[in-house]
Amino acid sequence: MTGSTQRWEEPARRAIALAAQARERGNHPFGAVLVGPDGAALLEAENTVADDGDVTGHAETNLVRLATTTLPHDDLPATTLVSSCEPCAMCAAAIYWAGIGRIVYALPEHVLYEIAGEDPENPTLRLPCRDVVAAGSKPVDVVGPMLEDEAAEVHRDFWA
Repeated sequence: MTGSTQRWEEPARRAIALAAQARERGNHPFGAVLVGPDGAALLEAENTVADDGDVTGHAETNLVRLATTTLPHDDLPATTLVSSCEPCAMCAAAIYWAGIGRIVYALPEHVLYEIAGEDPENPTLRLPCRDVVAAGSKPVDVVGPMLEDEAAEVHRDFWA
């Protein structure tokens, strides 16, 4: 599966809007949208780490949980998970195990780390999502980064 970035701009902007919404609610600024093969948004989720006190409540894992409990598993390989930011290693693995066929992201993880800075009390696991899914035996297409400036804006002054 392949896809130009222009095709993904609208759902990426929606994911960024969801990230802003998560931030307004006091959560980390991340959002994700699941898109069907026809380009229609099927499901969406935002980060709920602060709300739930669950460190796995990333937008992508929340979306994977929703997708795998509401959609037929056989439909997932034809879907695309569009995220406001490059999925972390945990989220990329969840996307892989769910059988979702494509990941599209806006802000690359290395730019997020530049914005956020290094916090010794909140260490990072730097492992690009391409590397995570490439270690698997089934193909997952990865498209991104895109709309970096728009995606970065929601993170400005959040991580200070």
